[in-house]
Amino acid sequence: MEKLRGFEIAKGFENKGINLPERKTKFSAGYDIEAAEDITIPSFKKGMAPTLIKTGLKAYMQDDEVLFLYNRSSNPKKKGLILANSVGVVDKDYYGNPDNDGHIMFAFYNIKEEDIEIKKGECIGQGVFQKYLIVDNDTSSGMRMGGFGSTGN
Repeated sequence: MEKLRGFEIAKGFENKGINLPERKTKFSAGYDIEAAEDITIPSFKKGMAPTLIKTGLKAYMQDDEVLFLYNRSSNPKKKGLILANSVGVVDKDYYGNPDNDGHIMFAFYNIKEEDIEIKKGECIGQGVFQKYLIVDNDTSSGMRMGGFGSTGN
């Protein structure tokens, strides 16, 4: 079977009991993604960096596809968790990069007054694969040289 798009376990997480994402209903667009380990997300304080939650996953896809990472709809109200970048973008060439093998992470801020505990295996967000378009005369030829946040380098 030809591999078109999907999820795999990232290097270093092979024996950590990581579950591959699943759609929970027939008409769900998103694949539910779980935390790879227990983590505490501290209450937000001005100037602090977002907390990166490891998933232990990487994603492969076609040349004209992207994986968007979205927050769970219940996270802001129930847990006070918001994505630092609103929507995560995982490009095709992030897969297998030499820095981190394409390991997918969610960047969260906690807007509650108390720290929030996330347990391994808890659903933290969802991934949606989509096609994208490019403009006439696009001449992009650069190659990714790193991992998380490296597109513009």
